[in-house]
Amino acid sequence: MDMALVRGAFAALSLSFALAAAPACAGEVRAAVAANFSAPMERIVSLFQKETGHAVKVSLGSSGKFYAQIRNGAPYDLFIAADDELPKKLVQEGRAVAETRFVYAVGRLVLWSLQPDLVDDRGQILNRNGFSKLAIADPRLAPYGVAAKETLEKLTMWNAMQRKLVKGENITQTYQFIATENAELGFVALSQIMQDGKVTKGSWWLVPPEMHKPIRQGAVLLAGTQDAEAARAFLAFLKGDKARAVMRGYGYELP
Repeated sequence: MDMALVRGAFAALSLSFALAAAPACAGEVRAAVAANFSAPMERIVSLFQKETGHAVKVSLGSSGKFYAQIRNGAPYDLFIAADDELPKKLVQEGRAVAETRFVYAVGRLVLWSLQPDLVDDRGQILNRNGFSKLAIADPRLAPYGVAAKETLEKLTMWNAMQRKLVKGENITQTYQFIATENAELGFVALSQIMQDGKVTKGSWWLVPPEMHKPIRQGAVLLAGTQDAEAARAFLAFLKGDKARAVMRGYGYELP
């Protein structure tokens, strides 16, 4: 028997097994993700990639800016927003696939300071003059900014706070204002200060949900996606138990 032929056949057989063991048709998903969801998204993407072999390229920013970019043809496959209204608008405009839209989480707003004793558990600090700057996300761009504005309006403080407000382009920039103490306190997403079910530092007031409209965060598949199979697989994973467990650990309520 020709040993060269045997070795060649064995090598070909080994290659076929290797290809069979590799993830079939692994793709890449381009996701536009609201800034408040950055930490859980990192964990969820890691789990998804390990399980499916698909890659996920994440862009983080304000939902309002992503909406404008998508309308102008930005090449994303998924929009994972901080509200459900913008995904709904994209569906109505024919830029997203209607049957794929769903609410993946309900966010919580928190008044937070890096200083451990500044914010009390009822938010009474807002009634005192013990601070000079209050950070919020820009309500024109970020749903968490809308919720912060609604909360201040409910407290009849919106007008009085105008001179103290520092507005971030998105919730990440808002968090950075507070974390660097350029603002003594501010309204951020609970997910930014919580990990594995615990707030890691500073002082905070968890804003009661009746103070603002529910922060229902929606996801949708965008029209014209280059890899619909991988994108749909990620949306399915986002609905699953593993992703939901991650979200709970960051303080999100689940629909």
